[in-house]
Amino acid sequence: MSAISPLAIITGGKRRLGAEIAAKLAQAGYALALVSHLDKEPEAQLLSTLRSCQSEWKSFTFDLGDPHNARPLMDAVTAHFGRAPDLLVNSAAMFGQDDGDSMSLDTLDAHFRLNLFTPLLLAQALVKIASPAKTPAIVNIIDQRIVNPHRDQTSYTLSKQALAASVRTMAVSLGNRARVNGVAPGLVIATDDYDPAQQQRLAAMMPLGALPSPSGVADTVLYLAEANDVTGQIIFVDGGAHLRSFDRDFMHL
Repeated sequence: MSAISPLAIITGGKRRLGAEIAAKLAQAGYALALVSHLDKEPEAQLLSTLRSCQSEWKSFTFDLGDPHNARPLMDAVTAHFGRAPDLLVNSAAMFGQDDGDSMSLDTLDAHFRLNLFTPLLLAQALVKIASPAKTPAIVNIIDQRIVNPHRDQTSYTLSKQALAASVRTMAVSLGNRARVNGVAPGLVIATDDYDPAQQQRLAAMMPLGALPSPSGVADTVLYLAEANDVTGQIIFVDGGAHLRSFDRDFMHL
């Protein structure tokens, strides 16, 4: 009888960094529940990896900007796979462009709902359905800026700082019922806002002289997924960016 693959839920797991994490977990033998707010296929490279690894996977469409969907998502994943997840990766996030002047109740509410409240409620839902014989892993994707914030994307930054603070609190609160950790990336996948010359300049600003790689973040998630003695920790995968203070977001430098 073949062994049952460990099961991971990855929010925002179909594209960009979430897809990189999903591919790494697929290569490690995980079955995958890939969650997005739109009913779209995963990125082509991730699909290729899923096929080559013959992965068991399923796409789930939920609006996680509404924290009320946390428990229904967990129930849907459990019903489909016939078992509780072993790993929850909270990667989905909202990244708005407000600052201290334009921040509002609406921007704060939207960011905290998706970036904080839903991850917390998903963690709670996972623990409630997990077997007492297992200790599931929860990995929150945070941001290196939590150490040295700048003046851009204020609502986003505040929500990620709150998510970072929740790692230790939830690790204590959940105890041996779940391990809770975080990964704080730097600029790992540049958007169209960055040109190649700017990326080279930014790389030179990092203490390691290079921007971090998406695969480095995925490797760290996999480590924390399987590090049975580790909880309440945040690992920075940022080329050392958190060791420096930047006045603006990278896109403005």
